[in-house]
Amino acid sequence: MRLPSERENPKVAILGMPFDTAASYRAGARFGPQAIRQGSLTLSSENDWLKVSPFEDTRAIDIGDLPVITQNIHKSYDIMEKAMLELMKENIIPIGLGGDHSITLASLRAAAKVHGPVALLQFDSHTDTWDTYMDEKYWHGSPFIRAYEEGLVQPDKVVQIGMRGWDIDSSLELGYNVVTQDELFTRGIDDVVQQVKEIIGDTPCFLTFDIDFVDPAYAPGTGTPEVGGFSSHEALKMVRSLTDMNFIGFDLVEVLPSFDPTQITALLAATIVHNFGSLAAVQVNQEKVK
Repeated sequence: MRLPSERENPKVAILGMPFDTAASYRAGARFGPQAIRQGSLTLSSENDWLKVSPFEDTRAIDIGDLPVITQNIHKSYDIMEKAMLELMKENIIPIGLGGDHSITLASLRAAAKVHGPVALLQFDSHTDTWDTYMDEKYWHGSPFIRAYEEGLVQPDKVVQIGMRGWDIDSSLELGYNVVTQDELFTRGIDDVVQQVKEIIGDTPCFLTFDIDFVDPAYAPGTGTPEVGGFSSHEALKMVRSLTDMNFIGFDLVEVLPSFDPTQITALLAATIVHNFGSLAAVQVNQEKVK
């Protein structure tokens, strides 16, 4: 969206997290942030659905990509956590551009230091609560079991939507609320969104969106595609419905541009980020009225 890197009193900050060392299958999500930015160039400055100018109403900035250390997971986590923490302490809502899904653990560590254990809303096709992969505890399939172990989230206020992978029982054992893809199709978007709002309420909430929530027919450029997902339109409708919540941060992960020469995945990701900014703008405008 060609945002500046500095503004007076920003309420939203975009930051790239070009890290994919924790990926288990396809590598290349480190190039996601630049692809998402490129995809954003054609987007409107307005959101006609939510009646806001997302990045003007929030005086948003783009602070660029973080200098992660691609061969060192834990040092990279420290860099990402520090950046997110600095923003959250200033009451700035960060929107992270991934990167593989392991980056969310760093963001949740920062959020918990500011807000205490937070609510989590996850759009995904996998729960990412696998304990280990080839004896490694830190990978893109484990951030939300590590978040549970570290006390970063309130388990009864974690909602995982769109699951169609094979790791659902591990989330249920942690006390997380899981809405499978089939259940979402059967119940409908409005019913599920109402449930989300009832479960999370006004608890400070971090929203993480794995692009593989969307069917690979619409988003082929991702690390671990799962068929049988929602369309772009349905995904955007869900995100736009999430008003009247207390979001303290967002991220969009697992965009892998080298597997999508058309770049429709990056365009969809940029549009979702645009709607994250719109949700933040709704919050900011409501606070101005108060």
